[in-house]
Amino acid sequence: MDHQTLVGVLMDPSFYAHPVDRVDYLQTHISSIFLTGDYAYKLKKPVDFGFLDFTTPEKRRINCEAEVELNRRLAPAVYLRVAPIGLVDGKPVFDGPGEAIDSLVVMRQMDNDRLGPAVLARGELDEAKIDSLVEVLVPFYESARTGDGIDQYGTIESVKFNTDENFAQTEVFVGQAITKQQFEEVRDRTNAFFETNKGLFERRIAQGRIRESHGDLHLGNVFFEPGRPVIFDCIEFNERFRCGDIAVDLAFLAMDLDFQGRPELAQRLVGSYIERSGDIELRLLLDFYRTYRAYVRGKIACFTSSDPALELRAKEQHLQLASRYFSLAHAYAANL
Repeated sequence: MDHQTLVGVLMDPSFYAHPVDRVDYLQTHISSIFLTGDYAYKLKKPVDFGFLDFTTPEKRRINCEAEVELNRRLAPAVYLRVAPIGLVDGKPVFDGPGEAIDSLVVMRQMDNDRLGPAVLARGELDEAKIDSLVEVLVPFYESARTGDGIDQYGTIESVKFNTDENFAQTEVFVGQAITKQQFEEVRDRTNAFFETNKGLFERRIAQGRIRESHGDLHLGNVFFEPGRPVIFDCIEFNERFRCGDIAVDLAFLAMDLDFQGRPELAQRLVGSYIERSGDIELRLLLDFYRTYRAYVRGKIACFTSSDPALELRAKEQHLQLASRYFSLAHAYAANL
């Protein structure tokens, strides 16, 4: 059964095993999300972007299971289980018997008013909330997997594979979302950084700074719950995007704060993290990884703009968003 047909099924309140008055629908470039009040359900799209492959029900099930397991590290009360969609008399059934035609990640639905962008929009994101995030992140990284099987993702070869992939996948958007000059300067300065900082990359590995991290640490993946923030939606579909230098995660959140017009909070984040962790050399990698992270966000916006289901206006909006991210990446790259 195709994805759009399943979306229609999941929009019906009667599909679910609990009372539902209405279903709100959200989507990303890789998932469809259904909000039912008490619970949220995520259905992965059957897409293949090279760096992820959700093209079969089995691959989607495996990634759903990985998503629940990995996200329980930071959000154990949110990620509940994986539920199969069965087929009974030709009709999709929640937790249905027999072989699953697809899978759902089942989550406790959180209060969107506490989501990072909403808190920011109300002017409530302050240094205290940033410090509370750091208090969660420092022990998370200290206990995250490292060593054999992880350290490889901190090598220049591994990081350059990711940056080279970004440039290859966005070259088609030169002239649409990024200028030729921006593209070439970000690419050239990124590659020059590798050449002049080989010792720094090697030290980071030796110091145990390469960890199985979150991989998608931005405000949209943080709920500022009273007392302790909840960080959710880590990258499950590709280990090389989840694992890397701790600086990759911190740079993403700092970049997001810059992008949202709050550079003073980005500075607070970095300063507070360094003070609590003692990771002084992290600063040496910030502009490099902020360049990388802004560029990735631009790339994702480009991918989203290419979704054939989007209307022309939505496509243009995503290309404009991509352009803003690419411009920010270009500004960071000037400091490399």
